[in-house]
Amino acid sequence: MIRLDAATVLLQWAVGGLAFLWVTTRHREVGLGYGWLLRGVNIVLAGGALAAGLRYGSVPAREGSSALVVVAALVAFAVSIVRRRTGVAGRQQDHDRRSARVAAMTGIDRAVSDDVLPTASDHARDAAAPMSAHREFPPLLDLVAPIVGLVGLVAAGVDAAASPGGRALAVARIVAGAAFLGAVTDAMLLGHWYLVQPGLPRRLLLEQVRWLALVWPVEVALLLVPTGMISVLDGRIDDGWNGTLGWFWVACAVTTIALCGVTRAALRERQYSAVMAATGLLYLAILTAFGTDLVARAVLAA
Repeated sequence: MIRLDAATVLLQWAVGGLAFLWVTTRHREVGLGYGWLLRGVNIVLAGGALAAGLRYGSVPAREGSSALVVVAALVAFAVSIVRRRTGVAGRQQDHDRRSARVAAMTGIDRAVSDDVLPTASDHARDAAAPMSAHREFPPLLDLVAPIVGLVGLVAAGVDAAASPGGRALAVARIVAGAAFLGAVTDAMLLGHWYLVQPGLPRRLLLEQVRWLALVWPVEVALLLVPTGMISVLDGRIDDGWNGTLGWFWVACAVTTIALCGVTRAALRERQYSAVMAATGLLYLAILTAFGTDLVARAVLAA
């Protein structure tokens, strides 16, 4: 069994959020502001993990990892700001395709995106494109923070295990929880980003929801492995509420995967309002996902 530690939970959240930020930024279609938003949020979470660890019981490897996550995310943030004038290749190409369609339908010429380099003609702009691509923010930078954060999560799992034999399960639960919390949080924030960038393809949000659905069975299965939630449901572990927390956990787990399915169904609708409906459903999924992960771990640590 593992202890529910604030420093570990915050580091999980930050590492998962930064990992699934890369899942989206690697497509080079979402605006730079989305990366700034998520890096800022997760820098605060990782900083909170470091502060909580130093204040309430330090695991040196975990706290060192938390500090490195902050530094790595700040470096990625800084590089993204420095290269902001280059923009994002996929977003600019989509802008130009839309402009060409408008010109074809209306006969009104619209200027193509000139965020990369100001040019005198389309030919000069095309010639400059390969040079500008080298100055674009490299999404691989977003992978550095979660990689160094993973080391801290492993250290936290090893430290929290009640016995040497339980270390592998403790580490697996913490890592799966990081992916679970990161996927649902990034999906919700990405849904909001469609208000800022309405032409963003829905497949980016669908990808996050699909990842959440893929991580869900791993998360639930690891929490059921003995000693796990089955022991709470059959009464061998007392949750202190006559079994209520055990069934609450079941409700959260089932509702989370149900919300994934309903969100995907909503995104099949053609209306733009479907994206906002999906985002609202993901709000609920965050609550149930946190219930799935944190309630189980708190009960098992009691």
